[in-house]
Amino acid sequence: MKKFIAFSFIILGFTILCIFFTEKTDVLSLKDIPFETTFQENQGKSTLSWKRLPYPCYYEVEVLTKNPKKSLSMPKYHLLKRDFTFRASYDVPSTALPTYYRITAYGLFGPIGKASTIIRNPIFANRPLIPTPITKYTTSQPASQMPYLIWHTVPGGVYYELELLTAPPEQENNTELSALHHLFSTRAVFTNGWQADLKPFVNTAKIYWRVRALDFLGQPVGVFSTAEEINVDPTKAAPNKPVLNSFDRMPDFEQPLYPVYNWIPLHNIVKYEVELLISPPVQENNTQPTKNRIWYMIANDSSSCYDEYPRLDVGDYYWRVRAIDDNGNTIGVYSDSQKFTVKKQPHRVDTATFGDSITHGGGALSYSPANLEYSYETFLDFPTLNLGRSGDTSEMTADRFEQDVLPFHPKNLIILCGSNSIRADTTADSIINDLKTIQRKCELNDVRPIFLTLMPINPRNIYAAFQTDTDPNWQQKIMDVNNYIREQPYFIDLEPYFYDDFGYLATEYATDGLHPDIKGKQLMAEIINLHQDLLRK
Repeated sequence: MKKFIAFSFIILGFTILCIFFTEKTDVLSLKDIPFETTFQENQGKSTLSWKRLPYPCYYEVEVLTKNPKKSLSMPKYHLLKRDFTFRASYDVPSTALPTYYRITAYGLFGPIGKASTIIRNPIFANRPLIPTPITKYTTSQPASQMPYLIWHTVPGGVYYELELLTAPPEQENNTELSALHHLFSTRAVFTNGWQADLKPFVNTAKIYWRVRALDFLGQPVGVFSTAEEINVDPTKAAPNKPVLNSFDRMPDFEQPLYPVYNWIPLHNIVKYEVELLISPPVQENNTQPTKNRIWYMIANDSSSCYDEYPRLDVGDYYWRVRAIDDNGNTIGVYSDSQKFTVKKQPHRVDTATFGDSITHGGGALSYSPANLEYSYETFLDFPTLNLGRSGDTSEMTADRFEQDVLPFHPKNLIILCGSNSIRADTTADSIINDLKTIQRKCELNDVRPIFLTLMPINPRNIYAAFQTDTDPNWQQKIMDVNNYIREQPYFIDLEPYFYDDFGYLATEYATDGLHPDIKGKQLMAEIINLHQDLLRK
């Protein structure tokens, strides 16, 4: 028996030695084998596949984005997510911004060969941008007469123009409506989906659809998608419930402390009610509100709803939405329900972010904090807890410190508030007093306050987006507030990076003149990442 055990150890040792020799000397020429990759898209789900290496190994897949500012001495790419798989394929997380991928093979003793070249997601590879349809209605899977038409979000698109045609257009991927085959078009589309009503075109032999993104001035962002035929089965029941919008969700999605709920609306219905539960509804897709729901709200717009309460209690939550008429009766049925989980946090969170809508997330007018590509926290190199709340003045942020910050007792609190106060008639001294209040509360509770300087604003773009005027003294107020912040022990200076040539917030960073868009949020994170030495471990 002892001889057998000894012999087994010899065989094991020899095997390990062979593996080590194979991997470290490249006797099989594995270093010269390139990764041959392909992308496949199906109903909004993408899969990245590659040819398996002729050696037992597993693979690391990095999901990357580009950093926006080359002059900040940051790497070209920012790591969003890292996964490992034994398969020669990877289910790509859906995102609403250009993403890139890198594959590395690993053996028992480390990397095998070279990492792949950077692989670009083809959904965002075209220049100009071409929207990619998610829903497809074929002869084997036809549409009803009121189908949902859904596509991948176009970065920077504020709203969309959708066209129905009787045949493919004279020119694909252009910016003009078809002159010969135009059937119908609408610009009243404010999310990446629309329920069409094809009943008026029941006698049309064939129907095609295409869509393009527009900026908030109605100018094209990219071009029309390639026209898709809609095969219709008139006997098929039409959808009669809103579709919950999680098609382009960032990896590892978590709701912020103040959740936001997104959906694709029913055709021409503008009034909705969202309900929140702590257990699944007794009956899905019914018409009556749940008796034991913990919260509900009538939405102020047709595709999103902001929760007015912080969801502090740990556990599972379920939400759903119904279309309603003026009397509160359900139109159609409730949507499917969707779950999100509030995780238990450690006794002390390392870092939290605190402030108004710029912290909460959202941008480009049409995107809410549920669209995490519009949250600067998404692009930080360290984990954070988002304690932002949209609509806050600096006073409102200070007032909710005990309610929203103290339960997590963060070691570091990154604070950005005052932009809503700057553009209103609040004085600089008042804003500074609110910042002093937050600082004092932090110090009393052993929290390190790290202030971000206020970014400039753009009154012209603010008026175009919201039809509201800006205090003409806003520049002096920003100077006064930021001079105070720069006197504090811990601060990060965002302001200088966001100006255009005329002294305003650059439109390339913020469409609406106030809330940074994707590129602006990436730049915020890039600057903060350069100052991680301020964080207390």
